[in-house]
Amino acid sequence: MSDHPLIEVNDVKKHFGATKAVDGVSLQIQKGEFVALLGPNGAGKTTLVEMIEGIQKPDTGSILVKGMNWASQSKEIRKIIGLSLQETHFIDKLRVDETLELFASFYDLSQSRVEASLEMVGLVEKRKTYTKNLSGGQKQKLALGIAFLNQPEILLLDEPTTGLDPTARREVWDILMEMKREYNTAMILTTHYMEEASYLCKRIIMVDHGKILAKGTLNELLARYKNGEMITFEVDRGIEDQVFKKLGNYLSINLQENNTKGEIIVESLVSYLPELLKYIENNKLKLISIECRKMTLDDLFITMTGRHLSD
Repeated sequence: MSDHPLIEVNDVKKHFGATKAVDGVSLQIQKGEFVALLGPNGAGKTTLVEMIEGIQKPDTGSILVKGMNWASQSKEIRKIIGLSLQETHFIDKLRVDETLELFASFYDLSQSRVEASLEMVGLVEKRKTYTKNLSGGQKQKLALGIAFLNQPEILLLDEPTTGLDPTARREVWDILMEMKREYNTAMILTTHYMEEASYLCKRIIMVDHGKILAKGTLNELLARYKNGEMITFEVDRGIEDQVFKKLGNYLSINLQENNTKGEIIVESLVSYLPELLKYIENNKLKLISIECRKMTLDDLFITMTGRHLSD
């Protein structure tokens, strides 16, 4: 990686009245790096990206894009950025190719760039279709085609697959990975989809209430809990708190509804689960449900915040 970050955010804050939308965030993005901002709605992801793309101004702190700032070098920054917002509204009676040609004219780009974008996002066969007749997935592909027109060094995507079905979502992912392979584009992606963040991005930054909670690769984040394993259970009568410690060592525990339900994060299912099942059998409890699995980013987020990424 280069010694000089492509994007540098230093102690940025943005408040709306009493709401601390972004509260002292610092981060760096290197050339060609795909980074996910992962968090639930209201976490501050969109506000942070809007400041990076120059739509909003920070109350305090600084943002540099390739060493430039928005106050004095906005024209130069716009040349190297492509962006796609949560919702993109097109002119209904413009065709796909006409829409791309309109945006290409803003950059004074040639027709060849329009053709390259159509090819990249897989809309060649839809080029003569009015935008109002596109499906949700096709509209999102068109938005990516617009973002890609100027072959940007940086893509800023705000929840680009929200509302899309799994097939359309995967098609968008494939387009983004192709951009990275072909042009070494850097990307900041905001999402609350754990699978999307882990598939597309090498580095993940978990945010909530305007603050960074954790950052690193998927394996580094999960290693914070020693690659723990999760036991989720429900029984018909409550189990006393001290029982769980007697059954074996656990990393964390979250009990609910008078200890009739709970989530236990353990180092080893093989050692802890048999003891839990033996206790349930010996004490004649009715086992309503039990589930065992590897820890996920959503589990990690719950342990840090008490809520799900999808909240």
